[in-house]
Amino acid sequence: MSDEDEKKKIRTRNLVLGGILFALVILFYLITVVKMTGAA
Repeated sequence: MSDEDEKKKIRTRNLVLGGILFALVILFYLITVVKMTGAA
C-alpha cells in the first residue's frame, strides 16, 4: 500500500463523512422549518 493510496482513502472517507454531516444539517433545518410553520 503506497502513500498515495492512503491519502486517497482518507480523502474519500472525509468526503463521505462531510456528505453525511451536510445531509444531517439539511435534515435538522427542514425539521425546524416544518415545526415553525406548523406552530404558526
